[in-house]
Amino acid sequence: MTGGTLGYEDLNIAPSDIHTQMGYGGSVPDDMTVIETEKIVDEIKRWLKARYCFFISDGHLDEADSILETMGRKLMLGKVIARQLRGSERYAFFVATAGVAFEEYQHKLMAAGDMVKVFIADAVGSVIAEKAADCMEQGLETLLEPLGWKHTNRFSPGYCGWDVSGQQQLFKMFPDGKPCGVTLSASSLMTPIKSVSGVIGLGPKVRKLEYSCGLCGLTQCYKRKRP
Repeated sequence: MTGGTLGYEDLNIAPSDIHTQMGYGGSVPDDMTVIETEKIVDEIKRWLKARYCFFISDGHLDEADSILETMGRKLMLGKVIARQLRGSERYAFFVATAGVAFEEYQHKLMAAGDMVKVFIADAVGSVIAEKAADCMEQGLETLLEPLGWKHTNRFSPGYCGWDVSGQQQLFKMFPDGKPCGVTLSASSLMTPIKSVSGVIGLGPKVRKLEYSCGLCGLTQCYKRKRP
């Protein structure tokens, strides 16, 4: 298992990343929203401990049935993901999270009833989780480079045809079932909620491609928000 703990400065978050997550696209919010966002970010910087962890395993991909068999488990990935993973010789399984402290911060904002701050913090948390996953990929690339291997995009349960219930099998593959301190509910909801998990294909012939949104019917996917 490989992992790391990340402060806010480690994540290389630009204001535009947060604005995009908030729904502004390439635009800049009004001055009041910008100022409030900066205040929240300055507060988070003082205590944030985002985390990521991953491990690498062998596996057999049955592309016809869209099933990845690994560690005695069958992951029902769906056709889109199975197609993107073809050619992989091994697989990385990961979790990245904004952390427990961030979850507690969100609960405090909710209790205070300041919905503007709640909205901004929700966007910031989503960006933190994704940036932590980006850092995870960088750590993975460091391991792959001496081998001359590459990796695919990362794919998560709940997207591209992989049912969110796939979280249950995925989490059971980690040593304690609580990777990076993230737990699952019976309905496969992660806690802290600002967390991401999934699989990445590895090998000398795989490629990281643009997300094939034209093949997926999930119109609210967060990947569609990326420029």
